Amino acid sequence: MLNPQRSLSELPKMSGPSQAERAVLEEEFNWLLKEEVHAVLKQLQDILKEASRRFSIPTPGLESQLKQENFILGSSTMDQVKGVLTLQGEALTQADINLKTAKSNHVMHFTFRDDKQWKLQQIQDARNHVNQALQLLSGRDESYHFKTGAEVNKLMDAVMLQLTRARNRLTTPAAMTLPELATSGLMKMFTPPMPGDVMVNFYINLSKLCLTVYQLHAMQPNTTKNFRPSGSSVLHNPGAMFELNNAKFEVSQVHKVECVVPWLNNTLVFFTISLQLCQQLKDKVGDVCGSRTLSHNTPLVHRIHGSE
Repeated sequence: MLNPQRSLSELPKMSGPSQAERAVLEEEFNWLLKEEVHAVLKQLQDILKEASRRFSIPTPGLESQLKQENFILGSSTMDQVKGVLTLQGEALTQADINLKTAKSNHVMHFTFRDDKQWKLQQIQDARNHVNQALQLLSGRDESYHFKTGAEVNKLMDAVMLQLTRARNRLTTPAAMTLPELATSGLMKMFTPPMPGDVMVNFYINLSKLCLTVYQLHAMQPNTTKNFRPSGSSVLHNPGAMFELNNAKFEVSQVHKVECVVPWLNNTLVFFTISLQLCQQLKDKVGDVCGSRTLSHNTPLVHRIHGSE
């Protein structure tokens, strides 16, 4: 049994450390919400602004703000396709492609028309997600006072969602059907026009800019070969079939060449660092809030019993 006289006489001594501990935890909590959270948000903004700058759209008259970069396409296993691509932010401003045909060894040469640019949807989408993350962060500048840890976590979750979506757009190319590729606007970009038995596709995969060239042959209308149209895929294999305008085609050869784009690799690193910062802040908020809640919710009688 607890001695009432002993409890009363020792109560001030026993409650004193607890009150001091609470005061320290409260001070740490307030400092976290007022100072450390905003320091992390500022760091996130700086990183994402740098990432967004890489994605910027060329502005008429201000093209020099975003330099054009030439990349040589290559493959260690084949030389049927060679080329040079010119990338400016999200836009392929020029493509110079040489294709050696399998039948005749004849080299066909294609370039983008002077009035055409090809926007890479993956980079556009990634940029839009980064800008949405920046808007979320800019709405909580240094003058804003966070009131709860849950409010911080809600903001971090929203920012992390946008950053994860941005990263996924660069790491996961869109799957397309062969008819979608055949009717894509990309097929109208070239001079001379691509022949009917050639299709091309550009996409981003991590830090690489990839070009896939498909060579086709028309299937005879009365062929006895089983016709099985292929579904959506990032990369279709030889033997894949499709139908377009009542004609049936089969992929005879597939050539894939690629080049590394250094700033895309840097951007993916920025995403990883930013996601880690968000998670570390969530963990810190969770630890401080957990200790603070435990201190507030621990009854005094438990502390007295614990010291008996």
